[in-house]
Amino acid sequence: MIETIKARGIHDKRVLEAMRSVPRHLFVPPDEVEYAYGDYPLPIGFGQTISQPYIVALMTESLALQPGDRALEVGTGSGYQTAILASIPGVTVYSVEVIPHLARSAAERLQSLGYMVHCKEGDGYSGWAEHAPFDAIVVTAAPDHVPAPLVEQLAEGGRLVIPIGPPSGYQTLWKYVKEAGELKATNMGGVAFVPLTGVGIREGRK
Repeated sequence: MIETIKARGIHDKRVLEAMRSVPRHLFVPPDEVEYAYGDYPLPIGFGQTISQPYIVALMTESLALQPGDRALEVGTGSGYQTAILASIPGVTVYSVEVIPHLARSAAERLQSLGYMVHCKEGDGYSGWAEHAPFDAIVVTAAPDHVPAPLVEQLAEGGRLVIPIGPPSGYQTLWKYVKEAGELKATNMGGVAFVPLTGVGIREGRK
């Protein structure tokens, strides 16, 4: 798995070490364990997936995390991306998951494996205002627009990595950097994510 993501252009040693250290097979359903280290997404129930390792590595590297950073993840899922973020030295991780069962099971899994993260069940569209501002925000499901609350909770100089596009089919992965209150965008190519759900996304379309 590590050689595959290196061959695809991931070079940050901290990200590679995080990918090497997190036991991905413990974050997939029992009937998917034999496929855990393949470079493709896997179902985790409730219509959700664990992203392919390369995409996890790409999104993590794109956040350009530094010691002392506060990172918010929208969409805990199985907790795999959360664990990768928590494995970057000096980063404090917050994660929000809207599906109750996934929120509970991921929090329990992360705790049992010793990852020091802050998890809650809730609508990630609204972020986690109590702990803002965040130096980095990663969204692991696709809305069709940039959620305004996440922009508000992004620190000056902060990085937001998010797939944006229609709820079915392919989306575009974007990296935004907040400069003087405005977002500077970089197109990182096509991706396929499950749609972002919750009350916030519906209200945000109005």
